[in-house]
Amino acid sequence: MKHSIDLENWERKDHFEFFSKFSDPFWGLTFNIDCSIAYKRVKAADYSFYLYYLYQSLRAVNLIPAFKFRIEEDKPVRYDRIDASATVDKPDGTFGFSNIIYKADFVEFQQLARAEIARVRVEKGLNTGVAGQNVIHYSAVPWISFTSLSHASHSAFKDSIPKISFGKTFRQDDQLLMPVALHAHHALIDGLQAGLFADLFQKFLNETEI
Repeated sequence: MKHSIDLENWERKDHFEFFSKFSDPFWGLTFNIDCSIAYKRVKAADYSFYLYYLYQSLRAVNLIPAFKFRIEEDKPVRYDRIDASATVDKPDGTFGFSNIIYKADFVEFQQLARAEIARVRVEKGLNTGVAGQNVIHYSAVPWISFTSLSHASHSAFKDSIPKISFGKTFRQDDQLLMPVALHAHHALIDGLQAGLFADLFQKFLNETEI
């Protein structure tokens, strides 16, 4: 379900009106997340590490109101739940887009995610219309421990969906780190909310139970 935002009484009114006029209103940053605890715990439980950190990322997103805002017909709206539109690799070396529904229970989330990934892998094409606006555009680049990342964009297409990308894990001293890139529309999300996301994501990955 989505809700209209009372723009006149919204604390982001000035920011929304200012940045919405930009030809390229997206901004981005890259940071490292410590996966040391999460990786050991997930592997011991024989779960998918990718689906686990995707889940914990969505869990963090769904606790931060700013990540639920979108711009539709030039007006801000808020969704109740945010899902994942993640790229899925295919046997022929290409990829397709998915629509993975967020569930608070990881086991249920993982079951739905596996079914959706299997569906995308056997279907032809990109599946560009599979997801709505209440998603995060996720991608993984597990071959490169990147330090920055950019996205393809189309100036004629009005987009306000945040994009989160995960890179190849790497060792640094006794830590297993993973680069994370976040790109967001500046009319909706600032550095403060990006910091909240990074802190929550790290907190959830450090939990002692799945």
